[in-house]
Amino acid sequence: MHVIEVRNAELIESITEQAAEQGITDAAIVALIGAIDNFTLSTNPVGDPTAHTYSSYPLPAEMTATGEIVDGKPHIHAVMAVQGDRAISGHLHKAQLDTSFARAYVIPSEHHVAVPANEQIVFDEIPDDGPPGRGRINDTRV
Repeated sequence: MHVIEVRNAELIESITEQAAEQGITDAAIVALIGAIDNFTLSTNPVGDPTAHTYSSYPLPAEMTATGEIVDGKPHIHAVMAVQGDRAISGHLHKAQLDTSFARAYVIPSEHHVAVPANEQIVFDEIPDDGPPGRGRINDTRV
C-alpha cells in the first residue's frame, strides 16, 4: 500500500503527479481522508445518466472518499461534511488544500483495468447544450 499525502495543492493534480512519480498507473484508492478549503463535485441530473451537473462550493469541508486510478488518472467519489451537519457528495473534480491535508491510501494493481473495446472511460469535462454548469463527463463505462 502507498500513502499519498497532499498539502498546499489541488488534490486531483497532486494525486496524479505523486502516483506517476511512484510508477502507479492502475490502483484502488481504498480510503481518502482529509479537510479541504473548497471543492467541485458533479452529480447526474434526473433523467440523464450520461450528463453531469457541476457544483462548486467555496466551503471548507471534512472529506471521505474512495476511487480508483486508471491509466494514471484518479477517479474519486467523495462525501464532504460541511457546516450545519450537512453532507454533499458526488464525483470529485477539484479540491483545494491550503489549510489542512489529505491522505490517499492506494493499493496498486499489477493488472491494467480492462475496458472492453465497445466501452470507454473519459475523465475530461465536456460541455453540452444544457443549462450553464452542466456537461458530460462519461466517468462510467458507456
